[in-house]
Amino acid sequence: MRRRLLISYMSLLALSLLTVTVPLAVNLAVRETQESFIEQQGDTQRFASQADPALGPAKNLRLRAELVRYHELFGIGAAVLDGEGKIVAVAPPALSLDQASKPIERALSADPRQPETIWPWQAADLVVAVPVIQEGEVVGAALTIAPTGPLRARIARNWAVLFAGYLLAMVLTWLAARWLARWTLRPVLELDAVTHDITQGRLDARVATREGPPELRRLARSFNRMADTVTDLLDRQQAFVSDASHQLRTPLGVLRLRVENLAGHLDEGGRREHALTVEETDRLARILEGLLALATAERRDDQGIVAVDAEEVVDGRVAVWQGQGVVLRRTGGLGAAVLALPEALDQILDALIDNAVKFGAGTVTVHLERVDDHAVIHVMDDGPGLPEEELARATERFWRSARHQNVDGTGLGLSIVSVLVAASGGSIDLLAREPTGLDVRICFPCSSGSPPCAAAQDRWRRRT
Repeated sequence: MRRRLLISYMSLLALSLLTVTVPLAVNLAVRETQESFIEQQGDTQRFASQADPALGPAKNLRLRAELVRYHELFGIGAAVLDGEGKIVAVAPPALSLDQASKPIERALSADPRQPETIWPWQAADLVVAVPVIQEGEVVGAALTIAPTGPLRARIARNWAVLFAGYLLAMVLTWLAARWLARWTLRPVLELDAVTHDITQGRLDARVATREGPPELRRLARSFNRMADTVTDLLDRQQAFVSDASHQLRTPLGVLRLRVENLAGHLDEGGRREHALTVEETDRLARILEGLLALATAERRDDQGIVAVDAEEVVDGRVAVWQGQGVVLRRTGGLGAAVLALPEALDQILDALIDNAVKFGAGTVTVHLERVDDHAVIHVMDDGPGLPEEELARATERFWRSARHQNVDGTGLGLSIVSVLVAASGGSIDLLAREPTGLDVRICFPCSSGSPPCAAAQDRWRRRT
């Protein structure tokens, strides 16, 4: 936006200056031409007045001497012609009158005209011709032919000064426009930065309301009020889910005990329904536990990111899950700690390994790899996996594949993993394996100066 503002400012200024500068440059050239013409015309008029009684042969020597002195002093050629256009006197002798034919013709016909403007790129001489009049009749013409090099040099110098002023005005305006654009857009840039912070989970970020134009300050105040409202609603929602889940655990436990105590009072036909009721009670308890875990995960981003020894955590979780009916392997290495929420990596690995075991995987491999300043952790299994169209929905809350409806679960496991990864500043990717299976790829930064994990995953994809 700043670039567009600067382009708008400078375009308008350049157009405004051009509308002033171009006519001024033309006027400077016209003025210099007129001044030179008037000065040269005065000299030519003087020769015409001297030629009035000098057109006879006896006077030619004096007139020629006057023209020679004039040429020696000013470097301007001069000539006097009779009524038929024949040369009476000329200096220097080699002066060519080819370019003066039209001015001579107009002078002999008593048709004076203003000279054409001399431009710096023109090399033509300035020709001034005036009629010699005797007793009201044109009896000849006097003319001067001056080189226009000095005139064109003056015009060029004037234009250079004008152009330098134009550039100076552009530079000064550019500096002023940059400051003005920065002052104008500072609240917008801060608003953009705060919006990005809020989307990253830093819900306490707010915009300063004392800088910029009044309209943007008002926008900043409105944005802060909106952010406060949304943050308050999110806090209330998370608190409600957490409190409701926690408060329901006790009555649900009591309900399960009472349902179990009914087993001895049921006949054979009611035992199946009793077992299904107990199973649904357990499922409801698991859902409450999942909701409580999810609410806790969403509220953990205020605990702060810490350095975690990922290799030690992975080795510990692999050791715990060994012997659960699945072959667990750990491959690769990092050689550095990762940045994550406390205990987040433990919960993430537990949830992913539990999913792999629950959905029929025979072998689970946890592979660690260092990509630039990022740690990439793969949890790969050889289970049934998910088709391509379902991978994008796997992290949605309560979503479960239609093919896995009979498998125990609440549909919150990958949602909790996604929340913990995002709160730790990482990213998660679900990929299908060949021939079957799922590859859950998680990226964590290894240092505070690392770029976003998505960039590291893009580089990893290009490498693999």
